[in-house]
Amino acid sequence: MTRFSLLVEFDGRPFMGWQRQAHGPSVQQALEEAVQAVTGEQAVLHAAGRTDAGVHALGMRAHVDIGKPIEPFRLSEALNALLRPAPVAVLACEVVPDDWHARFSCRGRAYEYRILNRRAPLTFEKGLVWQVGRPLDAAAMHGAAQRLIGRHDFTTFRSAHCQSESPIKSLDRLEVVREGERVLIRAAARSFLHHQVRSMVGALAQVGLGRWTADDVTAALEARDRQRLPLNAPPDGLFFVDAIY
Repeated sequence: MTRFSLLVEFDGRPFMGWQRQAHGPSVQQALEEAVQAVTGEQAVLHAAGRTDAGVHALGMRAHVDIGKPIEPFRLSEALNALLRPAPVAVLACEVVPDDWHARFSCRGRAYEYRILNRRAPLTFEKGLVWQVGRPLDAAAMHGAAQRLIGRHDFTTFRSAHCQSESPIKSLDRLEVVREGERVLIRAAARSFLHHQVRSMVGALAQVGLGRWTADDVTAALEARDRQRLPLNAPPDGLFFVDAIY
C-alpha cells in the first residue's frame, strides 16, 4: 500500500463542499470516484480542511492510500483525465511516508477572501468574489483586523453547527489590502472554526462601510455571542490557499 499526497485546485460552485454529502456532489466524491476508476480500489481521501458549499481551493492538500503499483505522475494524469469536465484539478502528486496525514500532520492553514468593491454587475467572476457596491475603507478594515490576532475565544465568529471541541483558537495572521477594485483579506492559523473566516470578513466589512469601528469588533469578540455577529460573508469569495507541513 502506497500513500500519495495530492495538491488539489477546485472551483467550489458546483459542489456541496469538500466532504461527501448524501444530498449533492462533493469534491471528495469526485476524486474518490476517479481513484476507483484508475485503480479499481475503493479509496478514501483525507484533506487538510473541509470547505463549505461554494468555497474554492487553490492548494488543498489531501492523501490517499493505493495498493495498485502506479507512479505519481501517471496517477495525477489519469485522475485529471477522469475528473473532466468537473472543475477539479490535481496540480501535484507525490509519495509520502505512511504516517503522513493531510489533516493531522498539517501545522497551518491559509485562506484568502476576495471582495470586488464596485457597483457594476459581475460577469466573469460571478460566484468567485463577494461583490460590495459601496466603497470600503480597506485601511480601517485592516486596523480592526489586528484586534482579532492572537489566542481568543472565537465563539462570536463560530458557526452554530461547528463541531470543534473548543472555540479557542490562535489566529496568526489577518490582513486586509486593497488592489484596485479588489479588497483581499488573508488569514492564517493552525486551524479554524467552522465559518470563522467568513464571520470575521463579515464583521470587517461593516467596519469598511463605516457601520462599525474597531472597538465594535473587539466588543463582539469579547461578548462570545454568535448573536453579536453583524453579517456572515457569503462563500463565493473564500479560497483555501495553502496547507503548511
